[in-house]
Amino acid sequence: MKKLILAAVLSVTAGAAFADPVEGVWKTKPDDNGKFGYVQIKPCGPAFCGTLIKAFDETGKEIDSPNVGKKIVWDMVAYPDGVYDDGKIWSPDRDKTYSSDMTLSGNALAVRGCVFGICRDGGTWTRVK
Repeated sequence: MKKLILAAVLSVTAGAAFADPVEGVWKTKPDDNGKFGYVQIKPCGPAFCGTLIKAFDETGKEIDSPNVGKKIVWDMVAYPDGVYDDGKIWSPDRDKTYSSDMTLSGNALAVRGCVFGICRDGGTWTRVK
């Protein structure tokens, strides 16, 4: 019985120990209209994806949005030193998809999107949880 309990505890803590630092919920920078959202980033295959899970207006009030549930970030590959690259990011306010990279530093995630060598700073997202 003790071995069974120990195995259960180790399996739970081992899963948490191997979680990538970028996994979690992130608050986006306000868009051109002042709206922002919460994006949940988690593994998707060998990379990371982010789905919009909540949307907020410029006052911080949660709003209904047709974009909730949609992928905002996909195919982000983890590299050393907190760099995630080779992915895509969709900007709902402009309805455009960009090649993207992200750089993680503690609870801040710098996001950037580029099209034909022209890059748009997606700002710094902050960790919610």
